Order: sequence, then C-alpha cells, then structure tokens
Amino acid sequence: MEETIANVNPLGTEKIGKLMMRFAIPSIISLVINSLYNMVDQVFIGQGVGYLGNAATNVILPLNTLHMAIMMMIGDGAAAFMSLNLGKDKADTAARGVGNAVTLTVGIGVIYAILSLIFLKPLCQLFGATENTMPYALEYGKIIAIGYLFVSIDIAFGSIIRADGRPNTSMIGLLIGCITNLILDPLFIFVFKWGVAGAAWATIIGQFLNAVYYIICMFRFKTIRLKKEHLFLKGDLCKRIASMGTSSFILQVALVAVMTTMNNVLVKYGAESKYGSDIPMAALGVTMKVSQLVTNVAVGLASGIQPIYGYNYGSGRFLRVKKLYKWALLDSTLILLIALAVFQIFPEPIINLFGQESDLYMEYAVKCFRIYLLGCFMIGANAVTGVFFQSIGKSLQSALLSLSRQIVFLVPGLIILGHFTGVEGLLWAGPISDILAGVISLITVFVYWKSIFFENASECF
Repeated sequence: MEETIANVNPLGTEKIGKLMMRFAIPSIISLVINSLYNMVDQVFIGQGVGYLGNAATNVILPLNTLHMAIMMMIGDGAAAFMSLNLGKDKADTAARGVGNAVTLTVGIGVIYAILSLIFLKPLCQLFGATENTMPYALEYGKIIAIGYLFVSIDIAFGSIIRADGRPNTSMIGLLIGCITNLILDPLFIFVFKWGVAGAAWATIIGQFLNAVYYIICMFRFKTIRLKKEHLFLKGDLCKRIASMGTSSFILQVALVAVMTTMNNVLVKYGAESKYGSDIPMAALGVTMKVSQLVTNVAVGLASGIQPIYGYNYGSGRFLRVKKLYKWALLDSTLILLIALAVFQIFPEPIINLFGQESDLYMEYAVKCFRIYLLGCFMIGANAVTGVFFQSIGKSLQSALLSLSRQIVFLVPGLIILGHFTGVEGLLWAGPISDILAGVISLITVFVYWKSIFFENASECF
C-alpha cells in the first residue's frame, strides 16, 4: 500500500488564476535569471573584450545547451512523474522517482564535465570556431566545464523543488547565482583584467552557490519523504523519468543542432559577404540571447504550471486542466507580442548594451532583430502545447512538437535559404519556423483535445 501525505494538496483546490500566479511567476523569474547568466557574460565581454569574445561564447553555447538538455530531461521528467503520482496519492512512488533523479543528476554531471574537458577543442571546431575565436572559446570553455556538476544540480533540483510546491524556493536559488555572477563579472573582467576567463569564473561561482542552496533545500520536502533507499537506481524508474522529460530534452538538443548549423552557415556565407565570418555569428548570437530571455517568459509560464497540470490530470479534475491550458496559451502569446513590438522598434539600444562595434556589425545586428525575430509571437503556442502534452504523460506528441520548430523547419531553412540568399536571406528561416511550428501545435491540440480527457476518465471516476 502506498504511503500518502495527509494534508490536502492546494493544486487540486485553489483557484486556477491564483495557482498560475503562484507557480508561473517564480518559474518565469527562474528561467529569465538562467538566461541572464549568459546575457550578463555577453554584455560585460562585449564591453571589455569585444565581439570576438562574444562570438567565442556562442561557440561554447551548444555544449552548455546539450548539458542543459540532459539535465532538463531528468529534472522535468522527475517533476512530472512526481506530480502525477502525488495526484494519484502515491507519495512513495513519487519519492522513489525523485531519489533516482538525484543520483542520475550527480553521476551524469561529473561524467559530462570530464568528457567536455577532454574533447573541448574538436567540439569547438564542430560548433563553428574560427581561427580568431578559437583561443577565446578554449579559455572560456575550460573553466565553464569545471562547473557542469553545479549546473546539473541547479537545473534538475530546481524543477523537483518546484514540483514539491516550492516555486519561490527554486527562484531564490537562481537569484543567488545570478546576483553573484552580476557582481563578479565586472570585477573579474574590468578590475582584474581576466577577460573571458573572468566571465567564466564569475558564472561557475554563482552556479556553485546556487547548487549549495538547492542541496540544503532537497532535505526539506513538503509532499514526500525522501529515504536513502530511494537513491538506488531502478531501470524502470529511470526509463519512466527520461520518457516524461523527453520533450524538454528534445527541445534543448534541437537548439544544439540549430546553433551548430547556424554558426557554421554564418561563418561560411558571412565569409562570402561584406560582413566577414565573425560579425554574423556574433550579431545573431546576441539576438538569440536577447530573444531567449523573452521567450523564456513564455516557456517559464508553461513549465511553471506543469505540477498543476500533472496533479489535476492525475486526479481527474479535467475542467481545471482545460482552463489552465487556455489561460497559459493566451498569456504567453500576449507577452511575446509585446516583445515583438520592442524588437522591431528599439533594436539599436538593445544591441549597444553588448558593446559598440563597427557600422557593419550594427547593420547586420539590426537585421537580425527585425527579421529573425519577426515570428516570435508564435513560440508561446509551441512551448505551452509541448509542456501540456508532457505534463499529462503524452511524451510522443510532446516530443514531435518540440522537434517541429527547431529540427523540421529551422535547420533546413537555414541551410536552404543560406544557399540561395546568402547570410542576409537565411535570417528569414527564423520567422518561418516559428509560425509553422506554432500553427501545427494548435492544430495538434485541437485534434487530440477530446481524446486526451476521455481515455483517462475511466481511471478517475
């Protein structure tokens, strides 16, 4: 017989609007802060080193993103597993899933750090490093790789803590790391003159403090009782956790494919243009960092309410699930429409934050903002729908939707448009992929809407 927690879980009783505010806002802030790690580095490196330093961090970004993909698969999968089982009054099963996730997080974090250090140079070559950017990329990457264990804990434990009903606790951990990074970046870069190495050290010190805070918080669960025996890996549990986090994994791996393809086509076609090989990669890298900051508001909203989806779907409260999805879709779209207006009207002031370079750099950077981000208002539909399917245990649909935007549309678009239109025309791959993926997501949820709730009704009533 399953062990249960006696108190009534507010996920099934509180008003949907209040729950959304309680869970979405800390999650949004958490993801925005996570984006700020990279953005803060970009701003200070741009001011203190120049655009070659920023281009070098873009070379390392796919390696960071691949690591994030693995950790989000574990963390988000464990969070979804935990929420669904708590909704079914199976607290001990939820605890076993969390324990296995903890062991996986630490083990994979150590292995990934070691492999990254061993194969850093060939990976930099794969991710588009040029002769000019390679020294900066190696200097930055060697230090960043040391902190991968801390990042593993930050990402995976943060999701689990949110699923435990403590979104504010998760947010505080990220704030600790980000504020540390914000303070140390200018000190290490401008005072100590450490360049890109200073930015890297500032980042991993912040990540370390975040990890220490989360480790302390993991011993204070509200909804489960984590025991030593839960830490021993079970194949079936690991498989279930991984499958429930597949959407998050695919979404991030798709970003790695996009960034690798993008860096290489920008270098190739940039060299054939008046901009050269380094300016396009640096400019579009800044554009993607800024857009990621804003789109993470939509993604944060979607992922933050994941425990609400899981608990209510698991306990058969389908009207609450439907209402939650519709509000999340509306709110995320409105947020991204506001962002689109800002990107179109004020690109120059945003670009200047990352350093004032040549007129050619500014010219291409403005085009990046105005063209590449033109369809960003549809990203919310894709993100919200993908997380919705993941939260209710529909891993296949979630994975396919996650693949659509990045792999099915964007990567081929970059290659084809780059071939026919050069380094300027390939920017149109961004809005085309965003709009197509958003439309397909809405069609998919419309087709599955009734069957999603009908097939689970017999288990709940």
